[in-house]
Amino acid sequence: MDDHAGHLRAAARPRRMTAEAAPGPLQGLRVLDLSRVLAAPLATQILGDLGAEVIKVEQPGRGDDTRGWGPPFLEDGSGQPDAAYFFCANRNKRSVAIDFAKPEGAALVRRMAAGADILVENFRTGGLARHGLDAASLLRLNPRLIYCSVTGFGQTGPYASRGGYDFLIQGMSGLMSVTGRPEGEPGAGPMKVGLPVSDLFTGLYATVSILAALRHRERTGEGQHVDCALLDSQVSLLANQAMNHLVGGEVPRRLGNAHPNVVPYRDFATSDDYILVACGSDGQFRALCRLLERQDLADDPRFATNAGRNRDRRVLEVELAKAIAPWRAAELLAAMAQAGVPGGPINGIDQVLQDPQVIARGMLREMRRDDGTAVRVIGYPVQLPRSPASYRLAPPRLGQDTRAVLQEALGLGVAEIEALREAGVVALADARRAERMA
Repeated sequence: MDDHAGHLRAAARPRRMTAEAAPGPLQGLRVLDLSRVLAAPLATQILGDLGAEVIKVEQPGRGDDTRGWGPPFLEDGSGQPDAAYFFCANRNKRSVAIDFAKPEGAALVRRMAAGADILVENFRTGGLARHGLDAASLLRLNPRLIYCSVTGFGQTGPYASRGGYDFLIQGMSGLMSVTGRPEGEPGAGPMKVGLPVSDLFTGLYATVSILAALRHRERTGEGQHVDCALLDSQVSLLANQAMNHLVGGEVPRRLGNAHPNVVPYRDFATSDDYILVACGSDGQFRALCRLLERQDLADDPRFATNAGRNRDRRVLEVELAKAIAPWRAAELLAAMAQAGVPGGPINGIDQVLQDPQVIARGMLREMRRDDGTAVRVIGYPVQLPRSPASYRLAPPRLGQDTRAVLQEALGLGVAEIEALREAGVVALADARRAERMA
């Protein structure tokens, strides 16, 4: 187990993890990560969190695009700080700087792919074929390889050659058509979600699909090309909105913070803040009415069922808003919790990261890079008591592991590596600071 694990602790409640921490259920699997930005790097980070060895291949001198997507930047004294964005999807990885646009670099990557279990890339469809790093070429070399491509539109179809970005996919998938203030209200118009959800959803689908492909390989010995597209992933997650159209025929519209099916399920203004009310059953609605001393609403036949509340939502929500307005937010939320009515605050990111529930669940972690620089990260979100996620390697400096990986994985000697460096095929990170920390 890597010595970095000894440095780990939960950020707000110090909990040290020892070098003997469980390695994870994917220990023994090797992942070759040719991806950058977010969707695919998230998938490989999840595999790494669950114990797989992940080798991230980056462009010398530049690396993953997100290393420069700042400010803010994490200052480490190197003169080449990495942007905060990079740290959200690149822990538990080793960084190898190889220019595979050069034939010698492509040959190194092919040799590494020959010994890998999984390869993940997110180049445009067909982009890696000219380097001999496409799925067909590498599956001939290694028939057991799980080769996962993450693109905007997939390997087939009329849009296959296009580049895809989260913002474009949010619009093209219909997500933005149901996100934002309703027509006629101030600020009305389509709105993207405040996080790159199309990237994130695709990263999760890629991970699930890779694990399914591994199960298939266990049974048959066969690898395969896993084809993940941002548009497909986002369309699949239109969920109830798409089904409302397929079953009911109406085109879903923007409702702001209201729910297309469930009422009351939206934000309301109290005397000092906004709160969320989410009544998912008739019983919860009646409990809310009792709490607000509006038994008349609970007794009104129009509002007895969710279907009725949905049909007459405007009338009902006006009355609820009147009853909620005099309350202070904290007092009403406490009373709702006591009464069994689901509700909550609208937290800022700073508040979320100080929330006692978030802290208690171990969602904040502190890691240390190879030079000793501390970085706080968001943890893996699932509790696996028999095979927990681990935090072995902080997001790496560009090329910090080039020498070690080429020696360990390919058996290259010092002279061979130096020759590759001089030819510009690989780059080696300055290890002097790391050596001083040892």
